[in-house]
Amino acid sequence: MAHKVAVFRKEHFNAAHRLHNPDWSDEKNEEVFGKCNNPNFHGHNYELIIQVIGELNQETGFVIDMKVLSAILKDNVLDRFDHKNLNLDVEEFRNLNPSAENIAVVIYNILRPKIDAELALKIRLYETERNFVEYPVD
Repeated sequence: MAHKVAVFRKEHFNAAHRLHNPDWSDEKNEEVFGKCNNPNFHGHNYELIIQVIGELNQETGFVIDMKVLSAILKDNVLDRFDHKNLNLDVEEFRNLNPSAENIAVVIYNILRPKIDAELALKIRLYETERNFVEYPVD
């Protein structure tokens, strides 16, 4: 009998960003985004939790080798986002507002092709201790 199990990997990165819609006036940006619209940017200590769900491999007992998952995250997310200005340094946000929601979707889209398609993938991203997003959702 096959058993589905969820495994989790927690990582951390620091990044700056500015929430801004260039099609809006400065006043509307200030009204909608408040402090997050600071023209000099602001930063967060993001906490990233990756959830991978799948059937146990009968030979290893793993859903996914956590050393492999850790390397995928380091090479594709942490090295790309950590200590970066998301608006200026990360190509995916050149024309995309780097809200927590958009960051989670971008991370998912980066990781999805790197992880076996038979495994379900979910991203949970904490922007602050009290504010977090999850993608995808049912």
